[in-house]
Parts: sequence; structure tokens; C-alpha cells
Amino acid sequence: MVVTFQVTDREHGDWAVLQVSGELDLMTSPVLRQRVHDVVAEGRHSLVLDLSDVWFCDSSGVGVLIASRRLLRSCQGSLRLILPARGAADGSHVNKVLGALGVRRLFEIHPDVPSALDEDSRPLSA
Repeated sequence: MVVTFQVTDREHGDWAVLQVSGELDLMTSPVLRQRVHDVVAEGRHSLVLDLSDVWFCDSSGVGVLIASRRLLRSCQGSLRLILPARGAADGSHVNKVLGALGVRRLFEIHPDVPSALDEDSRPLSA
């Protein structure tokens, strides 16, 4: 079985949205890291990472998420994650990993892209 990893991007007003799908692991996390750096280099400092189609995440993937948060904060930017409560295998694998590692509270998490883009929407609780 060949596992496909993809990162696609689009813009919504001031926000850049990166849709990530596949496995976020040691082999693929450098791709996401580079895409985040590219977005910031283009002057985009408001970023949504849609991780709703990521079905596996290891520590290197978590490291990229934490590094992305740090990078955007250094630019006075914002990072929002999309981690749906339901989905592949009845819940977001990334959400479970972040919770198990005790770092979920570091992120502003939303259930979907429209919620993340809505300035009046409140993030999900840690």
C-alpha cells in the first residue's frame, strides 16, 4: 500500500489555509515544515493547518506543529489547527496524540475551517 502525503494551500482573506492529508511522520514532516516556512516568507502570518485528513502523527509531526507555532508567534502571527472530534477512526489521531503528550493546550483548535476563519468563533477547549 502506498501512502500519499499532500499539502495543498489556499487563501481566505488574511488567512492562509494548508490542507494536510496522509501520515505526518519522520518522512513527511519536513514537507509540512517547509510549506509553513514558505507561507511565512511570503508575508502570511495568519495560518490555519487543516489536519482533519491526517490519520497518523508521530513525534516529528508534533515537533513541526510546535515549531510552526513558535515561528508564527515570533512574527506576531496566529496559528489555528483543525482537529475534528469525529472523522477517520472516530476522532482525530492528531488530537489524541497532542492530548496524550500534554501539548494540546498550546494550540487554538477548531472543528472545521469556517470556524477557524470566523473571528467571533471560540476555539475548542483543551
